[in-house]
Parts: sequence; structure tokens; C-alpha cells
Amino acid sequence: MANAMKTTLLLGLLTGLILWFGQFFGGSHGMAVAFVLAVLMNFGSYWFSDKIVLAMYRARPVTEHEAPELYNMVHNLATKAGIPMPRVYVIPSDAANAFATGRSPNHAAVAVTEGILRIMTMEELEGVLAHELSHVKNRDILISSIAATLAGVLVLLADMLRWGAMFGMARDREDNAGGVVGLIALSILAPIAAMLIQLAISRTREFEADASAARILGTGEPLARALEKLEFAAQRYPLPASAQTAHMFIVNPLRGDFLARLFSTHPPVEERIRRLRSMEWRR
Repeated sequence: MANAMKTTLLLGLLTGLILWFGQFFGGSHGMAVAFVLAVLMNFGSYWFSDKIVLAMYRARPVTEHEAPELYNMVHNLATKAGIPMPRVYVIPSDAANAFATGRSPNHAAVAVTEGILRIMTMEELEGVLAHELSHVKNRDILISSIAATLAGVLVLLADMLRWGAMFGMARDREDNAGGVVGLIALSILAPIAAMLIQLAISRTREFEADASAARILGTGEPLARALEKLEFAAQRYPLPASAQTAHMFIVNPLRGDFLARLFSTHPPVEERIRRLRSMEWRR
């Protein structure tokens, strides 16, 4: 509940930032134009996200006959979670990772790498799959798409403001933002603020999916152990993933320095493990 409230507040903050920024720059007309453009840009991504990302990682569908243990595990967990059975895919990669995608529980898919199937025990794999099915149940693809649309509106407004300032449209607003320099600075800072809010939403949804997985299984320990293995494996053998899809995986496939971790779409694995193990008293 706390994570859901935090997500709602963050989305509200992002919306409020857009309203303020749009009203400052172009009034309701400029904001409406940017909103329509951003919706169109993100609609295709939302509607076809499952097909796009599965094709990117060459994921192949598997049936109950081809992978009976994996398929039946997903089926049992989906039943416990109260959602329809998603499609099941395997990614041909030695890296250990997994993700879920799909615009709704009725159009969902779960994908795991060959590497994760090799290193996980059955209990640990259950923890991973419960986490991914929690993303499906919580409609996190929809939430991330809304956040991306709102952030896209802000970026478009910022671009409009920057070009307007450069071509003298800011002359009448010198008292509000310190002239052209102030407007250009605002147009740079606003998208950064939107990105930080998006990251906060993504991290919040990861914590919520961890907690939901623990509730489905009745314990957080299997997922905690799985995360320990996944973090170690990702450091030794990272998955060659794109920055645009990194947020979908259970652990961040992108490795980097302090700055990269600061702007990561995932919360620190150590904190996720600590929270999962602190839930044990609730059993």
C-alpha cells in the first residue's frame, strides 16, 4: 500500500510539473499539443511492447511439452496470483536474468534466460517468477507507459521553450524567469526532474514486486537468495541489454560506475534483500 501511494504521488508530481511548465510556457494550447504528441509517441510502444522486446532478445516461446517444469511453475504461480496464464519464453543467453512484459494480465509474457535456468534452484526460480508475475498483476507496464508519456510531454515542452527562447519568444517573460538564460536553464532542468521522477517510480515498482512475490510464496527468502545469485552473476556475465529496456529485467543488466548506479532504474540489490528478509516475521 505504501509503495502504491508513493507511485501515485510521484505520478501526481510529474503531472503537476507538466501543468506548471506548460502553463508557464504556452498556456493550455501549448500543453495540449505536447500531450497529444507524447501520447502518440508512446501508444505504439505500449501496445506492441511485448512483441518488440521479445524480438530484441530473440526470445522463443516454449510449451508445456518443451519445458514442463518451467511452464507448470508459471501456471501454478499465476493461479496463486489470480491472473491468467501468461505466455512463457526462453532467451538464448548465458547471462542470468528475467523479465515480464505485456500491456495487461490478459496479454502478458514472462521470459527467462537459459543462464538463470542453470543457476537457480527450484525455490529460487519460483521467487524470480513470482516477482515477474507481480509486475503483470500490478500492471507495471501500464504505469511505466503513463510515466513515459508524462515525461515525454515535459521533454517536448522543454524543447519548445528552448527553441522559443533562442528565437526571441521569451522577451515578454523576462520578469518571470530572468530572460532567455533563465528559460533555457529551465528547459534543461525540467527534463532532468522528469527523469529522476521516472527513476523513482521504477524503483518503487521493483520494491512492490518484491513484496508481492513474498506474499504469493508466503516468504521472501527464495527471492532474496535468487537476487544474491543474480547480482553476482550480472557482475561476472552481464546481459548485453539496451538502456531502453534495462528497467524491465529483475536485476539491472547494465553495469557501471557510481554515476550509472545513481541513475539506475533499479534500487540497490542489498536493500531489496534486506526488505525481503525483514518480511519474514509476517509469515
